[in-house]
Amino acid sequence: MAIDLSHPAEVRELAERTRAFIREQVLPVEDQHDGNITAAGGEKLRVELQAAARDAGVFAPHAPVEYGGHGLGMSDRAPVFEEAGYSLFGPTALNIAAPDEGNVHMLAHIADPEQKQRFLEPLARGEVRSAFAMTEPAPGAGSDPSALTTRAVCAEGGWRISGHKWFITGADGAGFFIIMARTSGEPGERGGATMFLAPADSPGLRVGRHIDTTDKSMIGGHCEVFFEDLLVPESAVLGEVDRGFDYAQVRLGPARMTHVMRWLGAARRGHDVAVTHVAQRRGFGSRLGDLGMVQQMIADNEIDIAATRALLTRACWELDRGEPASNATSIAKTYAAEAIFRIVDRSTQMCGGLGVAADLPLARLAREVRPFRIYDGPSEVHRWAIAKRAVSAAKRAQRDAE
Repeated sequence: MAIDLSHPAEVRELAERTRAFIREQVLPVEDQHDGNITAAGGEKLRVELQAAARDAGVFAPHAPVEYGGHGLGMSDRAPVFEEAGYSLFGPTALNIAAPDEGNVHMLAHIADPEQKQRFLEPLARGEVRSAFAMTEPAPGAGSDPSALTTRAVCAEGGWRISGHKWFITGADGAGFFIIMARTSGEPGERGGATMFLAPADSPGLRVGRHIDTTDKSMIGGHCEVFFEDLLVPESAVLGEVDRGFDYAQVRLGPARMTHVMRWLGAARRGHDVAVTHVAQRRGFGSRLGDLGMVQQMIADNEIDIAATRALLTRACWELDRGEPASNATSIAKTYAAEAIFRIVDRSTQMCGGLGVAADLPLARLAREVRPFRIYDGPSEVHRWAIAKRAVSAAKRAQRDAE
């Protein structure tokens, strides 16, 4: 029996509407401001673009229908998110940018009814932004979340949280934070983490400096955040106490895949720009696109795009089936992060001097996609996890055979 990899008609139609909306209303703004969302207007621009997306019927494709979204599962998000990612500002326009998109997904699965009304609904509708606060300066949590040092202790009226986070995307201007804090055990021990919800204006929650990074398209920056004896009520606990690391997996696997979807759209734009250029530019007695070395770069880009989509399809299929999909998402994320960078890099090379000039979008695409090999887990950490699973499976098979 053939496997049906097609999407429902309504998903294909939504992807096509998204394609038109991005090209007609979002790309011109990105190009005008070289992909720098702060220079383009920041929060004011977000509100304007999201209003336009609502009018176009493409807003919040991932969010629950009861909160104004389209309620798409992981597999059906892929073509829509890829079309949105064709512009660096597209995810913000559709309210599917990180970290809000991942937080919507997690809150929809874990939050209680009161938390959904207070936090999920306004986030899904684009009335507020959010931040997910887990990463810490050394020796705290980074690629190894078990190193978590931020503490939450029981106190009269709830919990008191103290700690220092950094690289917290979207922190400046966020309406609320999801905070990962240790409620039991010591740094380095597995388990013992709890997630807490806290409004941004809570006493004891302070957003510090913006950490200046190469990417400029994510609203709210990547900031340091300080929790200084922050008191939150018992109702602020998201899920159950000491199960924060378990709940993080609800968010991290899908969020890695939606990152792939969005950045693949950006890489596709770079490829399209390069192919258009070499199909017209003449040199060495022919069009550049007729030269063998250029054709090899075009073919390698096409292969990387197709392979990324295939790995993404497998991972999303597992996620939609309710499986952990840890290995599939690690494989897809690692391959995609590196393939996406290769696609943009080859596209830059094909365009020569124009590839590193602001006349074309390639230079800004390169600066934006490079961090993906680090964000959501460095490639090396994912490779270690993939290999560890493979070796563990081999050991189990050997024991079973004895």
